[in-house]
Parts: sequence; structure tokens; C-alpha cells
Amino acid sequence: MAALSTTSGVSVPTIKYYLREGLLEPGTPTGPNQADYRDDHVHRLRLIRALMDVGGLGVGAVRAVLDAIADPELSLHDLLGVAHQALGPPPDREPVPDDVVRARGEVDAFLEDLGWEIDGSHPARRALADALVALRRLGRDHPAQVFEPYAEVADHLAARELQTIPSESRGEAVEGAVVGTVVFEAALVALRRLAQVRHSAARFAAAGDERRRQFQ
Repeated sequence: MAALSTTSGVSVPTIKYYLREGLLEPGTPTGPNQADYRDDHVHRLRLIRALMDVGGLGVGAVRAVLDAIADPELSLHDLLGVAHQALGPPPDREPVPDDVVRARGEVDAFLEDLGWEIDGSHPARRALADALVALRRLGRDHPAQVFEPYAEVADHLAARELQTIPSESRGEAVEGAVVGTVVFEAALVALRRLAQVRHSAARFAAAGDERRRQFQ
């Protein structure tokens, strides 16, 4: 296990925790307190860490995703749904405020206008409605159509992402679907922030420099 820890970069106590939680298969026993771990254990650990560190998933969500990957009867489309459910937001546990209910209805109509046939229970519907509600509570009374530019970009990006999923083996395909969803979503957020810095510097920093020169 010490060698597995060194190779994977995951501490021994964390590996033991994953073994207890059933996220990692036990190694092949080679002695009373020893076991042999293979390359697939290293890969599994790195997948778990990617889901947790990059995707922000908890143990329960990671277990659900890993179980879905291991289910040979699950289609890639359904597997993608499991990954999306794990990313959240979670189902409602308390009464939903009226403004959230209205926003969800508007998001449903918005998606219908786009021609996107999405399951009514998909968590991203709630996430989009929550974003709309947050804007309105901050005094920005936008309709759901404010998301149209994002929908256009997301549609093209999603089509390209799914085309890159390997199809030679189911194992590679299912993992590619999950990793593509979790890891590249984090990459997209990071790139958008970096692009904002770039354009902010071009627009606002230059204007600030000009104002400072005016008062010198």
C-alpha cells in the first residue's frame, strides 16, 4: 500500500478510507498484512481524486458515478445522467419559494423554445432557474432569454465534446463520458474567468490608465 500511495500521490490513510467506503477494490492478498495493487488501482485512485478535487463531488456522489461506470447494462446516455445528478444541485427538500417556481416555469419554456428535449427532473434545469432567481434578487430583472448566448455556445461545445468520446471499448467510453463532463466543465469555468480577466484588462484597465493621466 505504501508503494500504491507513492505512485498515486494519495496518502495511505486516504486509501484505507476509500477501501472501507468501497470506492476502491481490495488488492490481492500476499501476506497477513500485505496486498498487491496493480496499475488499475492507481488509475482508479486518480479517477476518484479527479471526481473529488476537480468535480467537487462527495463520497456518496463518487460512489454513484463509479457504480454507474461498472454497470454494463447502463447506456452512455444514462451514465451521463448519473454524472449530472451527482454534480447537482440536489432535489428539493423544503418548500420552493414562489419566485423560484416562476423561474423554473420560464426555464422550461426557454428550453422548449430552444428545441432541447431534456428530462423534467434534470438538475441543470434547477441550476439554471436558480441563476435566474439570483439575478432578479440582485435587481436584474432579466427574462430566461438572457441565457441564449450561453445556450448557443454550450450546444456547439457539447456536440464537440461528445464526438471526442472514444468508442473502441465501453470502459474507455463510459469513463470518457464522466471525465469529459466533470473535468472539462471545471476547465470551461476556469477558461471563462481567464477570458474575463483578459477582456477586463483591455477595457477597464486602459480606461483607468487614461483617467489617471488626465488628473496628472
